[in-house]
Amino acid sequence: MTEPPQTEEGWFVLHDFRNVDWDAWRDAPDRERERAISEGVDYLEDHEAVVDADEGTSAVFSVVGDKADLMVLHLRPTLDHLSTAERRFEHTALGEYTEQTTAYVSVTEVSGYVSDAYFAEDEEEVDEGLKQYIEGKIKPELPDDEYVCFYPMDKRRGEEVNWYDLPFDERADLMAGHGETARKWGGKVDQIISSSLGLDDWEWGVTLFAGDATDIKDIVYELRFDDATSKYGEFGSFYVGRRFPPADLGAYLRGETVPTTDTEGHHAESADESHHHGEGASHHGDGDHHGDDEHGEGDGHHDDGGEDADEADIRGQLEDLDIYAGQPHGEDVYATVLYSEADADEVADEVDGLRGNFEHYDTHVKTAVYEGTYTDRVAVVSIWDTASAAETAAGFLSDLPGVVSRAGEESGFGTMGMFYTVKPDYHEEFVEKFDTVGGLLEDMDGHMETDLMMNRADENDMFIASQWVSQEDAMAFFRSDAFRDTVQWGRDVLADRPRHVFLA
Repeated sequence: MTEPPQTEEGWFVLHDFRNVDWDAWRDAPDRERERAISEGVDYLEDHEAVVDADEGTSAVFSVVGDKADLMVLHLRPTLDHLSTAERRFEHTALGEYTEQTTAYVSVTEVSGYVSDAYFAEDEEEVDEGLKQYIEGKIKPELPDDEYVCFYPMDKRRGEEVNWYDLPFDERADLMAGHGETARKWGGKVDQIISSSLGLDDWEWGVTLFAGDATDIKDIVYELRFDDATSKYGEFGSFYVGRRFPPADLGAYLRGETVPTTDTEGHHAESADESHHHGEGASHHGDGDHHGDDEHGEGDGHHDDGGEDADEADIRGQLEDLDIYAGQPHGEDVYATVLYSEADADEVADEVDGLRGNFEHYDTHVKTAVYEGTYTDRVAVVSIWDTASAAETAAGFLSDLPGVVSRAGEESGFGTMGMFYTVKPDYHEEFVEKFDTVGGLLEDMDGHMETDLMMNRADENDMFIASQWVSQEDAMAFFRSDAFRDTVQWGRDVLADRPRHVFLA
C-alpha cells in the first residue's frame, strides 16, 4: 500500500445550487413576491452573519448559464449546521419559488503535501506563520463581490495511469510543481479546496474567486498543461457566477445587474488584500495545489516588451554616467518588494513562516524584513534566481498584514538602491550621510519621498527607496554633483557595490 498524506480538516462546506421557477414568480401576486424577497433577504443576511453557529461564513451568488440561477455557499463547523441551513431555506417563502438543481457537500482540508512539519508531533517546532497559513485554508474568509467558479474533481485511477499507485514522494513532487505554476495567480485568484471523499460523488470540490473573470479562465487553462493535471486530473461540471449582497436579492429577481453597486472586488483594486498565506495560491485534490488552471503554453497575455525597452534605456543612460544599474545582489537574481503599515513584529512573524516555505526551493536567495527610518512602513524584500519565482513570491507576500503597495505600483517613478551593505564601523556615519542627502532631495523638483530601510536582522544591510514624479526627475538627481559625491564617498564605507533598481 502506498503512503497516503496526512490531512487536517476544518469547516464543512455546502454548495447549494437553486433554479428559480420564473413562470411561477412572474405569476405570483406582488404581495407574495415581496414576502418571498423579505424572507429570502432575512435568511441570507442571518447566515452571512452566522447567527446559527459560533463560526463559519456564507454567501450568495448569481450563476450564469443553464445549470442553476443561484448558488448559496455555507461553511460551518459541522454537517448538522449545513443540514439545518439547507432545510431552513426550504421553509422560507422564497423556497417555494426555487428548486435545488444539485448540491455539493465537502470539508475544507490541507494535507502533508503542503507541509510535513505541520503534522509533526512536536507543535513547538511548527512556526507561527505556517499555523496561520493552515488556519486560513481550513477556515477561510470569502472575498466580497467576486466572480466565482466551482467544479468537482478526481485524481485518475485508470489501469495504466493511477494517482494512488504513485509513491508519496512522487506525488509530492508533482503537487509542488503544480503549486509553483498556480502561485503565479497569487493575489488575483483565491481558492477554497474541500475534500468530498466519502461525502459526495467526486473527491474534491474547488471554488475559485477572482475580481476579473478572465483570471479564472487563465488559471484553469494553464494548469491543464501541468503534469499533475494533464495525466491525473478529471473534472466535473463548472459553475460560474458573481457574488452579490443579500440586500440585492430583489434587484436580482427583477432582472437587474447585481451587485447593484459594482465594487469590482478586492483583487481588482490590488493584489494586496488577498486572503492566502504561505505555500498555496492554489491547491487541488489531496489538499494540494490547484489542478487544471491557469494560462497555457502560449505567449500569455502580458506584453512586457515596452517595459524591457524602457528599462534598457534607463540602464544605458546610467551607464553613460558611470552608475552601475545591475540587478540586486548580482546579475542573475530578481527582487520583489512590498510595503506594509502593520506592526513590524507581526509582519516579521508571518515572514518567518513564509521564509521557511521559500527555502524549500533552490531558486530562493533571500527574504527579509526592513524597517523605515523616516516612515512607519515596513518593507518585505524577497530575492530569487528567476523572475517567475520572484513574481510567484509576490503573490504570497501580498497576503501579509497591512500591505499597502508593491514597489513599482505606486504613482510616479520609483528607484531603489539595493543593496547597501555598510561596513560595521561606518554604520552611524552612513546614516548621518543619508540625513544630509535626504535634506538635499527634499529641495529637488519632482521628489516625492525617500526613506532608508534597514534589515531587522542586520542593521548594516540597507536599501534606499525613492519615489519621483517622473523618470526625468530621478535622472536629474543621478546626474547631480551631490549624487556623484555620495557615490565617491560610499566606496570607502560600503562592503559591496550598490545596485540601482528601477520600478517604473
